[in-house]
Amino acid sequence: MAGIYVHIPFCASRCSYCDFYSTMRLQESGAQYVDAIIAEAVMRRGELRNETVRTLYLGGGTPSQLPLPFLRHLIDGLNDALGLNELDEFTIEANPDDVVPEWCAMLPTSGVNRVSMGIQSFEDQILAFIGRRHNARQAVDAMGHLREVGIDNISIDLIYGLPGQTLASWSDTVRRAIELNPSHISAYCLSYEQGTRLWRQRESGEVKEIPEETCLDMFRTLVDTLTEAGFEHYEISNFALPGYYSRHNSSYWNDTPYLGLGAAAHSYDGRMRRSNPCDIQEYIAKIQSGKVAYEQEELTWEERYDERVMLGLRTSDGVDVDRLRTDFGDKAWRHFTSEAQRHIRAGNLRLSDDGRYILTRDGIMLSDSVMRDLMWDD
Repeated sequence: MAGIYVHIPFCASRCSYCDFYSTMRLQESGAQYVDAIIAEAVMRRGELRNETVRTLYLGGGTPSQLPLPFLRHLIDGLNDALGLNELDEFTIEANPDDVVPEWCAMLPTSGVNRVSMGIQSFEDQILAFIGRRHNARQAVDAMGHLREVGIDNISIDLIYGLPGQTLASWSDTVRRAIELNPSHISAYCLSYEQGTRLWRQRESGEVKEIPEETCLDMFRTLVDTLTEAGFEHYEISNFALPGYYSRHNSSYWNDTPYLGLGAAAHSYDGRMRRSNPCDIQEYIAKIQSGKVAYEQEELTWEERYDERVMLGLRTSDGVDVDRLRTDFGDKAWRHFTSEAQRHIRAGNLRLSDDGRYILTRDGIMLSDSVMRDLMWDD
């Protein structure tokens, strides 16, 4: 399966917790940027090795900030360059305040069949504090607008551990999310990334970090409530109704090659990782000069092994030990299975009937330490 990721870095404002590459220079650079992405797609289509493109993901940033003529031009250009006639999944990320009837009406005619919407919380006070531009009412309305045009495959993002959030208010957020009947929910624990506004607020004492045990209780509430509602916990931070796993993101976790286009985008072909510059002007200039924008590095054997273990353990499929042995040899197999035994005895791992090592519910709470033990340390 070939997957394409396109980074749209434009935002109307910056959320206090976000450290992803973004810019507010849409008016100045938007048209040139879209043309550069299309040109990059033409230059790099050989990396697909004639594989059929099955998934396309427009992420950001805020892709829903692109003016509709720019978005149509981008999709048409990518289709001409890469051939998108056999897509199984075409996802676009959106902010609820951008999801208005006119924007939604464009989606089905452009081939979009999945929308990932950053709701984050249903508490208006928290949304305002972290710099979100929408409120809870707009999130609810956005879901309705999408369904009116036939988009039923809707994923929503939530964040727990936010300043001012309590276990009770988080439980209410999860309940309200379920009431909207999304097909997919991604939920992440807040991370204070150095350099963000929220990090500075914590350092100055303006905000107080939620205790780790409270965050763990929030995660347990999330898992139990969504599971009871029929969602399958198929990746540490991701839940889906049956049949609605994110196909594109699953390719990352399954170690499937993908092509990334745009500033700050990454690509991976199984051995080589390529990364575009986190600077829109540098990216545009390199593409306009007729050169690829990326820098590349070949992953070492150890790095590929570690990535296979880490990504596999994040999912409900776990690590296929037979595939691990085939791809990395007996030495790696012995290391993994030996280290895994104490985590099986501790109840953090289980071995499935078909030879997959999978984190248990308790193991998910300790996933970082379990993964570290199973990674290569020679």
